[in-house]
Amino acid sequence: MSGGQFDSVQIMTTITEAELARIVDGIIEDRESIVKHNPIGPDDEVLLWMLLSCLVSYLNLTDIETPCFNGKPDSKTYRDAILFVLRDRREPEFDPELYLTKITAK
Repeated sequence: MSGGQFDSVQIMTTITEAELARIVDGIIEDRESIVKHNPIGPDDEVLLWMLLSCLVSYLNLTDIETPCFNGKPDSKTYRDAILFVLRDRREPEFDPELYLTKITAK
């Protein structure tokens, strides 16, 4: 039985499709500046990295919940990580693939 003063309940933060769309549109709007100031790889990789970073912050992910990578991640790695992060956090359920395609379109 719990009930002590230091017990905590962790509530999983969720994201709506409208909010994901807003984040993606903001990244697209700032695309040139993001790519210019983060020359870590190809444009699609940089933009997916930025989206993942935004989602980690927006969803209040803990270190344990935040994806870790072995070796050098690429755009597929970031795409898969984003889908993983969003898997149980979409409210209501929606398909994020449209937004991943949109953010990586030239």
